[in-house]
Amino acid sequence: MRIALCQIPVSSAPGINLGRVRDALREAADGGADLAVFPEATLTRFGSDLRAAAEPLDGPFCAGLAEAAKETGVALVAGVFEPAPDGRVYNTAVVVDRDGTLVTSYRKLHLFDAFAQRESDLVAPGDSVVVAALAGVSVGVEICYDIRFPELTRALAVAGASLVTVSAAWQAGLFKEEHWVTLLRARAIENTIWIAAVGQVPDPGEKPTRAPTGVGRSMLIDPLGVVRADLGPSAGIAVLNADMSLIDVVRETLPSLANRREDVFGRRAQA
Repeated sequence: MRIALCQIPVSSAPGINLGRVRDALREAADGGADLAVFPEATLTRFGSDLRAAAEPLDGPFCAGLAEAAKETGVALVAGVFEPAPDGRVYNTAVVVDRDGTLVTSYRKLHLFDAFAQRESDLVAPGDSVVVAALAGVSVGVEICYDIRFPELTRALAVAGASLVTVSAAWQAGLFKEEHWVTLLRARAIENTIWIAAVGQVPDPGEKPTRAPTGVGRSMLIDPLGVVRADLGPSAGIAVLNADMSLIDVVRETLPSLANRREDVFGRRAQA
């Protein structure tokens, strides 16, 4: 599979962001990409009015994503916001196939109530683990803070995911980038899977905000935890090969999934 890491700046204006997605998909298609991964909150950046921007998955932004995927023949994963019944929004990643079909969507499970942020004030949590077939590959989906919770990536790997996408708007801060890199590599190593993680970068045309607007550092990491690409802090797109057969090779030598002890850890610890 050829994967495009689409590290774009995200504006408060959905129309601008959709244009950036279209441009990135054309570049991804020129590079022979099968799948393009975009950041969390590609619809509109954090610090914007998320309730006003949120729209259902058959709304104009997702329709534009689907049209762009069909025009370029590149499947995509991208972050949006959709209305939640309680007046908040869902932080959602949509999965669109190369023919423009909305295959599935994933609502962020773990909300970023940390580092002086309160995502749950505006965002309602999802309740499902999502794996989808894209370009012949089983793909699991995560969003940003999810990567700090190893049980989610393990559940995706056990469900058959060969690749996990992580769409993010990682918050800047002391040692935060080191956390990002370490956590991504750990999830790849312990599950012997590919990780394609894409973060947004701040839009230079927007006013600064305390809300998370990303640090970049989009990465492709192989099943041994080797960083195959790191896009650094600036906007950019990279198209890279991810050989899924490497998973079988690695697991012959390092069968950590096969060696796990569900007979012990699948039950509650005794008091």
